Amino acid sequence: MARVFHVTAETRLDDDDYPAYTMGRAAELIDATPAFLRALGEARLITPLRSEGGHRRYSRHQLRIAARARELVGQGTPVEAACRIVVLEDQLEEALRVNEELRNT
Repeated sequence: MARVFHVTAETRLDDDDYPAYTMGRAAELIDATPAFLRALGEARLITPLRSEGGHRRYSRHQLRIAARARELVGQGTPVEAACRIVVLEDQLEEALRVNEELRNT
């Protein structure tokens, strides 16, 4: 029998992937512009979910990724290069985590 997971306000608040932030609020939180967030979407670094009305919505996880890209762009890195760097950093972090797990087994 399948378990039914009930979404409550509490579980949404704890969910790092819940798309809780509008584009304007997301841009404000990472000190960027909505155009910057759209550029990250065009570069496929983050893909915001869409509300029923078609508006972009961002999760905390996506905002952390966007904030890292924003940091790199603020240091003079072009957006496309910043996106690639963030992807490579994530891949390295995952590889190190897997490597550590394998050592401990």
